[in-house]
Amino acid sequence: MMAVCRHELKSCFHTLTAWVFGAFLLVFVGIWAMRYNIQAAMSSFEYVLGNSTVLFAVLIPLLTMRSIAEERKQKTDQLLYSLPISTTEVVLGKYLALLAVFLVPLAVIALYPLIFAQYGEVYLPTSYGSLFAFFLLGASLIAVGVFLSSLTENQGMAAGIGVAVILLNYYSVSLSEYVSQSATGTVAVLVVLAVLLGLLVRQLTRNGNLAYGVSFVLIAVITVVLWRDSTLFEGLLPRVMAQLSLFERFYTFVNGIFDLTAVVYYLTVTAFFLFLTVQSLEKRRYN
Repeated sequence: MMAVCRHELKSCFHTLTAWVFGAFLLVFVGIWAMRYNIQAAMSSFEYVLGNSTVLFAVLIPLLTMRSIAEERKQKTDQLLYSLPISTTEVVLGKYLALLAVFLVPLAVIALYPLIFAQYGEVYLPTSYGSLFAFFLLGASLIAVGVFLSSLTENQGMAAGIGVAVILLNYYSVSLSEYVSQSATGTVAVLVVLAVLLGLLVRQLTRNGNLAYGVSFVLIAVITVVLWRDSTLFEGLLPRVMAQLSLFERFYTFVNGIFDLTAVVYYLTVTAFFLFLTVQSLEKRRYN
């Protein structure tokens, strides 16, 4: 696993990927820091991070798009399959390397609250709690990006889908206000999601019967619940969209509250998408 991690780190720093990622993150966080802490004469480093999260929509796909897609394009993924390590170790090695690239600029950003504290009152627990949440948010999105990269050999497509997915999650709370509150609208969306989940299962396993079975069971459950009590679906979709937002949970830390459930949620999302990545590679290995 560590050999894969070292190889991926060398690859990131031998190309422009790590340098561009780190430079853009430092530049934009620095701009927001100047605006909030110098021009506005405020000691609120957490708000700097809160306004910087939108950068992830571009930077995370840039960082992750080539992690597995490039291996598939160059056919070097076959070499990974021949190594005396499991697919899980391959995925973890690549993920840890990307996490290390993310931590480099984050280590520089961690000095900002200490610098600002020399010239004003900075509440360090909130600042570093927000920085910790910022790291967990980035780690979760990196796991999502690695999974998307495993689905295609086209880096541009992996990056494009990554931008769309992250932006959708970023604006999910705002979009939930315009989503239908009715039970019919919620059921229609849930059925579509059940079908999409079936397609994803088929993509990962190449097992049509399993995919159809998953979709059928989910649609049957939705139908039964709708028949017994349709009011359960009223307003459900907006609530789900708000709860699934990775970014909304981050703002809890910005407001000075250390939310343990948010930490668990970030770790769960990370583990879930790394698991999907392993399944995606396993399918390709056996094919």
